[in-house]
Amino acid sequence: MHFRQISKHIRHTVIALAATFAGASAAHAGDWCEGGLWVDAMLGSYHINPDPDTHFEQFNPGLGVECWLNSNWALTTGGFRNLLRRPSYYGGVWAPEFLHWGFIRLATMGSIIFGYNYGNWGLGHNHTSGPVAAPIVMVEYKHVGANFIVIPPIPSDNLPFTIGFQEKIKLHLLLEADGESIQDGEEF
Repeated sequence: MHFRQISKHIRHTVIALAATFAGASAAHAGDWCEGGLWVDAMLGSYHINPDPDTHFEQFNPGLGVECWLNSNWALTTGGFRNLLRRPSYYGGVWAPEFLHWGFIRLATMGSIIFGYNYGNWGLGHNHTSGPVAAPIVMVEYKHVGANFIVIPPIPSDNLPFTIGFQEKIKLHLLLEADGESIQDGEEF
């Protein structure tokens, strides 16, 4: 399949992600993501009290990236196949944590997600993108972790509360400090 034949939305998302990564490389991603750069693998979702006549997909494969600007704020983007078997894309901010117990953190996420029918709350001509604010539980140990995201219902698409599951791995970036290369996590 040629690049021109891919749907307009997917093409725009691929171009935006490529530009983001190219820009981050050119601007030294280590400077931007001093709190860490993580790759997320979206695995699945659990649907809380769905309508018994609906058959939501619980396996939702996808990939994402978390760029932690510091220890409290992160930018995130990615894509996955949603519970309605449609492609979905997201971009947003993870806000400061509310609680922290050892390797478990509770925070909130605000983002724009594409791929659902948002009705009157939707953005764009077909209302398939919309804002989402969701609590998130992050479990991290050294360079591995998991995210549990509680997605609020989207009534116009008949979707219940959903818990999304992601596994993640922290990338080891080589950072420059006083002209010397060091591994991420080592002291300057």
